Amino acid sequence: MHGRGESAPFFGARQLVLFLGDEGWVVNRKRVRRLMVLMGLEAMCPQPDLSKPNRAHAVYPYLLKGLEITRPNQVWSIDITFVPIVGGFAYLCAVIDWYSRMVLAWTLSNTMDVGFCIETLQAALRQHGKPEIFNSDQGSQFTSPEFTQILLDRGIRISMDGKGRCLDNVFVERLWRSVKYEEIYLFGYDSILIGQVRLAAYFKFYNHRRPHSSLDGLKPAEAYATTLPLAVNQ
Repeated sequence: MHGRGESAPFFGARQLVLFLGDEGWVVNRKRVRRLMVLMGLEAMCPQPDLSKPNRAHAVYPYLLKGLEITRPNQVWSIDITFVPIVGGFAYLCAVIDWYSRMVLAWTLSNTMDVGFCIETLQAALRQHGKPEIFNSDQGSQFTSPEFTQILLDRGIRISMDGKGRCLDNVFVERLWRSVKYEEIYLFGYDSILIGQVRLAAYFKFYNHRRPHSSLDGLKPAEAYATTLPLAVNQ
């Protein structure tokens, strides 16, 4: 097998299609991508860096170390991840409630500016009230005054992960793992529109039908609704 695909671990799905074609195998890119996921393969190439800081922006301390999470709307988190689209990438932003793991709002965009993060934040606030603490990484979108002022104006305490500490936002990291391996990598998106339609269906499934062992088998929407203190949203 020397000289075949395993000797070129930098190959992604596109390169493997061409390589296999030269070997006499006709296979399309979507199938190669699905098989790579099933086999636990990933190209050895840099992924988009989505957490670039801006030194001119204020950074807030991390408030969640040792904090017991006991109720919905106690802590929300936001993050961005990349979504492969044929020909490039799109960017997925989501707000999650730490207690229930419920996805409160999400937005898919072809740009990674602060505007689409603000849109996601405002949708979560509009639909679900407000949290006591709002956590993010130190990416420039989340440290920008336009973003943080929305939180400060509502009396929400701001928490930010330590530099390079992705596990400070562990529940969002787990969400990204679920959505990528249960949806995005399995199906592949030819366009942002297809991605929006499929992700809408996935997040509906995730919130309302996918049980979590950490929630004693409850779905996120059940855990969020059944233990939600009414006063939080008033």
